[in-house]
Amino acid sequence: MALSGLFRKKTVQDILKQVAKNDADGHNALGKHLTTRDLTAFGIAAIVGAGIFSTIGKASADGGPAVIFLFLFTALACSFAAFAYAEFASMVPVSGSAYTYSYVAFGEIIAWIIGWALIMEYAVGNITVAISWSDYFTGLLQSGGIHLPQWIQMDYLTASNGFKDATALMQGGKSFENLSTSLQAAYTAWTTAPTFGSFHFVADLPALFIIILITALVYRGMKESRNASNLMVVVKLCIVLLVIAVGVFYVDTANWHPFAPNGVSGVLKGVSAVFFAYIGFDAISTTAEECKNPQRDLPRGMMWAIIICTVLYIAIALVLTGMVRYNELNVGDPLAFVFDKLNLKWMSGIIAVSAVVAMASVLLVFQMGQPRIWMSMSRDGLLPKKFSTVHPKFKTPSFATVVTGFVVAVPALFLNLTMVTDLCSIGTLFAFVLVCAGVLVLQDKTDIPRGKFKTPYVNAKYILPVLMIAGLYYAFAFNNKATMSFINNEAQVNDATTIITSLNKEETSKVFNYLETIDEQNKTAETSDLEHLLSQYQDNEVKYAEVVKGLPISDSLKYESGFSLFKHKIPMWIFLFVLVGLAVWAFRKNLSLIPLLGLICCLYMMAELSVWNWIYFTIWLLIGLIIYFTFSRKNSKLNFKEA
Repeated sequence: MALSGLFRKKTVQDILKQVAKNDADGHNALGKHLTTRDLTAFGIAAIVGAGIFSTIGKASADGGPAVIFLFLFTALACSFAAFAYAEFASMVPVSGSAYTYSYVAFGEIIAWIIGWALIMEYAVGNITVAISWSDYFTGLLQSGGIHLPQWIQMDYLTASNGFKDATALMQGGKSFENLSTSLQAAYTAWTTAPTFGSFHFVADLPALFIIILITALVYRGMKESRNASNLMVVVKLCIVLLVIAVGVFYVDTANWHPFAPNGVSGVLKGVSAVFFAYIGFDAISTTAEECKNPQRDLPRGMMWAIIICTVLYIAIALVLTGMVRYNELNVGDPLAFVFDKLNLKWMSGIIAVSAVVAMASVLLVFQMGQPRIWMSMSRDGLLPKKFSTVHPKFKTPSFATVVTGFVVAVPALFLNLTMVTDLCSIGTLFAFVLVCAGVLVLQDKTDIPRGKFKTPYVNAKYILPVLMIAGLYYAFAFNNKATMSFINNEAQVNDATTIITSLNKEETSKVFNYLETIDEQNKTAETSDLEHLLSQYQDNEVKYAEVVKGLPISDSLKYESGFSLFKHKIPMWIFLFVLVGLAVWAFRKNLSLIPLLGLICCLYMMAELSVWNWIYFTIWLLIGLIIYFTFSRKNSKLNFKEA
C-alpha cells in the first residue's frame, strides 16, 4: 500500500449520507434528545468540577490574585478552539469530535492519532476526576464520623512516594506531627496497608465505586444521563453562587496586595491546573448525533458554557484570594478550606456535598464522550466492529461504554492526581491544536459543504508578525532577567524540600552542622527540622542562594543545571520554532486569525507542561501507532473502498 494511503480522507458528503442512512433504517442510530439548553448544561457539567473545587487552589497559591488573568487567557484560548470545534460540528454533525474532523481535514493516520490522544482527555481525565471525587467523598464521610482506612482511600503511587518523602523528612529531624497532612496520610496508608510479600495493597476504592455507578447510568441511556446532568448542574451552580454571595462579605482587600506576588512566571506556573479547569466543553461535540439541531445548537452550547464558567471562575478566584492570603491556598479543597479557616463550618459542609455532586457530573459527561469516540472509530473500521454496537433498547454504544468503565476504573486505583492531570491536559491540547489547524487547512477549499456556523474571518497576514514583535519587546524590555536566564540556561537553585529529601544520613548531619554555624537567631536550638531551618531563608531570594551555595554537599543536590535543566525547556524551544513557521504560513496563505490564535495558545500551554509529560505522551502515541499498523490500517473501510 502506498504511503499516500496513510492520508486518505473521508468526505463530508459520505459522512452525511451514512448518518442519513442510519437514521432511515434505525440501524446504529442514536436517540435524538438534546437542545441548546441541554448542551450548555452538559458543558457546565463538564467544566465546573475538579478545576474549581481543587486545582484552583494551587493556581491561586502560585499566581496570587493575578491568577484571574490566567483564567481570562485560558478562556480566550478555549474560545478560539471552540470556534474551530463549532465550525466543524456544524459542517460534520456526527459523533466523533476531533477524530472525525481530523479524518476530513488531514486523513486517516492523523485521525487515528487524534482518536488515540482523545483517550487521554476523556478516559485519563475521568481518572483524575474520580480521584478528586474520592478525596471529597471520604472527607465528607469523616466529617460525619465515618473513618475509612487510609489504604482504601488513596492511590498506590501517592502512598509510595509520600512514604519515601516522609521518611526522608523525618530523617532530617522533622517529627511526624509536623509533616503536612497529605504526607501523614500517605505514610499511614503505606505502613498500615495489607502486604503480599513486599507489595503493599493500597487502592482508591471509592474512586472505583463512583466509576461503576456513572458507567451504569451512561449505559442506561442519553435521556437519563441528560436529566441527571441537568439536576447536578442546578445544584452546583446554586452552591457556587452561594460561595460567592457569602464569601464577598469576608473579603479583605489587603489580601489582594501584592496582586501578582510571583510575577508573570508565577501566574503562568498554574497554566496546567487552570486549563484543566476548562477541559470538557469539547465533549459536547461527541453528542452531535443526539442533538435535535446540531448545526445550530452545538456552537451555541459551547460558547455559553465557556462564558458562564469564566465569569464564575474569576469571581471565585477573587473571593478566595480576598478571604485568605494567596500563599495559604495550596490545598486540595480550597473552597472548603477558606470557610473552615473563618469558622464557617456549615459552609464547609455544603461545599463538600456540592463538590461530590459537581465531580460526579464531570464524570458523567466524560464517560459519555469516550464511548462515542470509539464508536466512530469502529464504524470506520479502525477498531473492532464490536465497539460500534448500539444497544437496541437504550440506544447507547453499549460495549464501548462498558470498556470505558474498565479503562477508567483500573488505573484510578493506582495512579496519582498530578500525573493524570498533566497527561489529560496534554492530550486535550493536542486535540485542540489539530482541530484549529484543520479549520486553517480547509478554509480555502470550495468543494466541502459548509454548515450554518462559520468562524469570522480576520486576515492574520500582518497581525501575527506584529504580535510576535510586541512579545519580543516585552520579553527583553520588561522581563529581561527571566528571558536571559532561559536563553543562557542559567542554573536554578533547588527549593528546601527538594534538597532535604535527597540527602543521606551523613549529608543530613553535615547540613545541620552548617546551618548551626550560620544561625543568628538560635533556631537550631529550638528544632532539628532541617526543612524548616533551610526554608526560613526562602523569603529572601538573594540570602537563600547564598545559604545554599555554602551547604557542604555536592552542587548536583543544590542546583539544577546543564541538560537536566535544559530538557525542561525543550518544549518551549519547539514552540518558538513552530511559531516562526506559523508566521510564514500565515503570511503566504492569508490564514484566518481566530483559529490561528487558538492553535498558538494551545501550543503555548503544551510547551508550559513538563518534558516528562511530552515523553509519556510520545510513548502513548507510539503504542497507538503500533495498533494502527497491525490492525486498523488493513481493516479501515477506506482501505476496502480503495480495493
